[in-house]
Amino acid sequence: MKVISVRQNPEYKEKAIEFFQKSWSEISPIIYEDCISNSIAAEQSLPQWYLLEKDEEIIGCAGLITNDFISRMDLYPWLCALFINEDYRGNHYSELLINKAKEGTKDSGFKYLNLCTDYIGFYEKYGSNISNKGIILGKKNPEFIRLNFKYFYAY
Repeated sequence: MKVISVRQNPEYKEKAIEFFQKSWSEISPIIYEDCISNSIAAEQSLPQWYLLEKDEEIIGCAGLITNDFISRMDLYPWLCALFINEDYRGNHYSELLINKAKEGTKDSGFKYLNLCTDYIGFYEKYGSNISNKGIILGKKNPEFIRLNFKYFYAY
């Protein structure tokens, strides 16, 4: 089992694009193609795209981005597009991707990893708490979760 940074392993670019597009089919496919392709040579530390590979099969993905279609431009980075194939759910594999995003957050000099989700209860198992609200594209009164890990303080 390994978590792969697409930026550090650009040979995974096409697999990443295909997996994100398949996993998040409600998002226009060109979005992931453009985001992942341009992230590889980006000058800034963000965005980052991750794949979870088990026995040479891609079974999960996640991203670390500057904004996740939310009004709160003052908060970043954001964990996005976390997905584990249904056959592999229930094994805590998502924790591997969350930890990689937390590591990327810390390495980029940020204190907090933010998350916008409708899944209240799932992310709390990994130390998150609800801290604020923002407006998500197409929603009126959403809540978002801010993953607040105190050991991310790098100062």
